[in-house]
Amino acid sequence: MKLKSRSMAIAGCAGLVAAALSVQPAQAQGDRSAKILGNLKLNMPQLAEMNPTMGDIEPSGIEGLDQGTFLVKGRPYSFLVTSDDKKFWLLQGDAMDVSRGEEEIKVELAKREEEKKKEAAERVTKLASSVEGRPFRGNADAPVTIVEFSDFQCPYCARGAGTVEQILQKYPNDVKFVFQHFPLNFHPWAKPAAIAANCAAEQDHDAFWTLHDAYFAHQKELKPDNVVAKSKEYLKGSKVDLAKWETCASDTSSAEYQAEVSKIDADQAFGQAMGVSGTPGFFVNGEFLNGAQPITAFVPLIEKAKTGS
Repeated sequence: MKLKSRSMAIAGCAGLVAAALSVQPAQAQGDRSAKILGNLKLNMPQLAEMNPTMGDIEPSGIEGLDQGTFLVKGRPYSFLVTSDDKKFWLLQGDAMDVSRGEEEIKVELAKREEEKKKEAAERVTKLASSVEGRPFRGNADAPVTIVEFSDFQCPYCARGAGTVEQILQKYPNDVKFVFQHFPLNFHPWAKPAAIAANCAAEQDHDAFWTLHDAYFAHQKELKPDNVVAKSKEYLKGSKVDLAKWETCASDTSSAEYQAEVSKIDADQAFGQAMGVSGTPGFFVNGEFLNGAQPITAFVPLIEKAKTGS
């Protein structure tokens, strides 16, 4: 049995109860722990090969029950055991308070709902501030703003870009879409592309979208050593001063280049602070949607945001 399978087996056991031990009470803590551990190995043979260790066993606060933890490959598993060492239960989680009455539960649920609304409002405010003045698609005065954290080299982000096009076609007046950078460190040309796109945006917002679309359409052709040259090709015919753009996009010693690097790093840090850990990540009026989801995943959030419910 592979280690992964063994760990899963232990985790599965943690969801079960009542493993009989048939152990006599022990006088010393060490003897008691050793006996319980020996019986655990007997009841779950896979444990014997995984070198579990037993921690202290202490009163649980419940009459007739003690509590403890044993470790398997550094992972803790909590348990309860009767004081006479006759019965043993593995626990999947920490103890929960189940003492509230019906009215107390209603009050707590209402409190949590208000907290969720407050957190969502704070996210909306932070996101609105972060996208101010950036290139956007859709209606500037739309009731719904979708902010995406994305990586130009990410294939899932290319799929997400297609979904965004569908959304803008379906909701031409209701949605404003804004792109923020989140280049992953294992995508070598993603950050140079982000810098190039930002440099284009400094001169013309339409040029940003020209590069945005081209990067996703030609991902397989792009490499770290050709992304700037390819970007220059994509920008031919645009309103961009290419000589000025090239200094910004490729002269690593220039103030313009360093400024765009700082902006992209700030985008990524902001995304992480908002809970983004991978790409693409979307916020629909502050509600997070992770991954390259189909349009059907966005529609309920957009409709909810439109009505303000």
